Amino acid sequence: MEDDRITAEILDAALAIHRRVGPGLLESVYESLLASALSSQGMKVERQRTLQFTLDGIHFREGLRVDLLVEGRIVVELKSLERVLPLHSKQVLTYLRLLQLPVGLLINFGGATLKEGVKRVVNNYIPPDPGAGPPPRLAVRLRGSA
Repeated sequence: MEDDRITAEILDAALAIHRRVGPGLLESVYESLLASALSSQGMKVERQRTLQFTLDGIHFREGLRVDLLVEGRIVVELKSLERVLPLHSKQVLTYLRLLQLPVGLLINFGGATLKEGVKRVVNNYIPPDPGAGPPPRLAVRLRGSA
């Protein structure tokens, strides 16, 4: 499955969860609900995965822990805050760089709506060739809609 499709599925599930339960719960609750929703769709989801990396010749066995790793390639960092800080996006980008992964999502369930709480973070973004037409659009699809 391609990255855009995976991220769209993640966002669809997150939106459905936020609409159902709203803000105010612990991050671990949203993590459980999102992992369950994605797993039920047949996706491979790892929760609280401790990941190893090597930097400057030093191997870190427990250097970082991602909230969710979806399909072995999409990092999902979850928050339940009134508002996210620029540091949170940088955290996701650092994870992507260390893990050499292409894309991650920062999802904050703490807001009144999920719209302002979603940020897509891309590692080593290469702009599309201008002659190739418009870039694909990331869209959240609601279940039951075309």
